[in-house]
Amino acid sequence: MIPPSAANPASSKPELYLELQSQVSAVLAGERDFIANLANTSAMLFASLPQLNWAGFYLFRQDQLVLGPFQGKPACVRIAMGRGVCGTAARRRETIVVPDVHAFPGHIACDAASRSEIVVPLITGEKLVGVMDLDSPVVGRFDEVDARGLEAIAAIVLAASVVVM
Repeated sequence: MIPPSAANPASSKPELYLELQSQVSAVLAGERDFIANLANTSAMLFASLPQLNWAGFYLFRQDQLVLGPFQGKPACVRIAMGRGVCGTAARRRETIVVPDVHAFPGHIACDAASRSEIVVPLITGEKLVGVMDLDSPVVGRFDEVDARGLEAIAAIVLAASVVVM
């Protein structure tokens, strides 16, 4: 697999996400295991998107988020609903883009180098199953293009997987 940014460094961000969505679909094709699909997706996000220092998933278990597959430094293992960016996105069931994590009330600093963050809830039917979380050491790294691109990738992962929680 060639990371989209390496394949064509001049690609626009929307084009990068279209390429990445295609690659995620191809890698997950025929694989139904949710954890395996999360693991491959976190690896692909981390390898393909520039300026990341963490990419991964938290799974909703017993009214809290529990660390799932990821790429990057070790992370917080459990996050209460409504706490930090992940817990807030999970509780609201909406994508949250945080340009500067130091300005987000109650931010949980798992890695002091993280400066911006985006969290996409994973919802199948009406059921919250977890969140996709990406961190960057760059202030303002994420925007609405990232939100839409990552929401599409989350939908691909959920459609490809049998989610057993």
